[in-house]
Formats: sequence, structure tokens, C-alpha cells
Amino acid sequence: MPTPHNSAIKGDIAKTVLMPGDPLRAKFIAENYLESPVCYNEVRGMLGYTGKYKGVPVSVQGSGMGMPSIGIYSWELFNEYGAENIIRVGTAGAIADKVDLRDVIIGISASTNSAYASQYRLPGTYAPTASWELASAAVKAAQAKGCNYHVGNIFSSDTFYDDADSLALWQKMGVLGIEMEAAALYMNAARAGKNALAILTVSDCPLKGLSTSAQERQTSFRDMMEIALETALTVN
Repeated sequence: MPTPHNSAIKGDIAKTVLMPGDPLRAKFIAENYLESPVCYNEVRGMLGYTGKYKGVPVSVQGSGMGMPSIGIYSWELFNEYGAENIIRVGTAGAIADKVDLRDVIIGISASTNSAYASQYRLPGTYAPTASWELASAAVKAAQAKGCNYHVGNIFSSDTFYDDADSLALWQKMGVLGIEMEAAALYMNAARAGKNALAILTVSDCPLKGLSTSAQERQTSFRDMMEIALETALTVN
């Protein structure tokens, strides 16, 4: 049955869901890549669609910004709607010197400054990790496309405007880029026994002073979208 945040009913949502932060990116993916997409959710403007990609059912839904928001939507998809795989398709700020504007990052793990894991009352520090099945499939799809991609640790931050200016410290630890959602997604997937992955396009390089426009972020990062869709084919 519908939740307070999603008007879909069970069966409306495919087993594999692409999840951009921006609901307008969800709309773009549905309209440009899915066959006969049907909008199943408009609650709070968090658009969700289900269609077919190369004959395979795939859903795409916005998550909103930040770990609290993706925490709600991904939890409901995993636990209320039967989703088995969620692939975040979002943007990241490059931290590593080798990562450039518009490169793709495949996040195999997500360090974080969030207290999201405290709910599990674990006797140590949890390491949020992506699904190897999804990550390995995404790497193969990226190789087939011939795009510039990087695989490694990302940093999920609870703050966009960070007063401490700590990016250089994360850079020293080999972190590739910074974003705001993946760690919570990975933890929700682990708790539910499901699969998750973040595939990110570098929208800015804060340590180099480079950035893309809001319009580019919404509609033009096609490599990331296509890698995610090809990955979805391998797990359905």
C-alpha cells in the first residue's frame, strides 16, 4: 500500500531502481531511456516512473538531497515495495587529483561524517559498502562505453557548506569524491539484505575551482545514466 512519501502500490515498482537526487533527472531518464514509462509517484514532487529498458522493467525515482532523504525513500523501496537493487545516479565533487570534471566515479565504499549508523548500535565503526555484483557490472559497462571512470572510496557528507574545509584531509586518504547520499543507501541495503551502488558524475572539482552548470547536472550526464541502465540489465 502507499506510504506517506510514495503513492505507488506494490507491483508498480521494478526490482531494480535508478535513484537520482534530483526528481527532474528521474523524469529525464524516464522520458529519454525507458519504453512506455508510467509515473507512479508525485508526492512531495519526488517523481517516480517505471518502464522498460531494452525490454527489462526498470524504475527511476528521485531521492532528494542528503542522507535523511535518501534514507526514507530507499528504505521504503527496499522494505515496502520489494526493490532488490538501487543504483544511485548522482553528482559528486572530485577530491582526488586524478579525477576530472565529467569523469564517472563508481563508489565501492562510502566514508561519512554522518551518525546514520548509530541506529544499529554496533560495537565499532561500520564501513558502508556497495554490492560487488552491481559494482563489477558497472565497471564492465563503463569499459564498454570507453568513458573515463574511477573505482574507489567516496565520502558522503552531512554538510554541503562545510565550515571546517576538510576536503584536503579526505584527499590524503585516497577518497575520490564527495557527495551526500551513498553511505545511507549502502547501510539501508545492508540491513535489508539487498544491493546498492552509487554511480556518480563529477560535476565540480572544488580543489581545482572547476564546475558545471545546474542544467548540465540535470540533463547531460548521460554516461552515468547509461552505465546504470546497462548494469540494471545484469541483475533482472
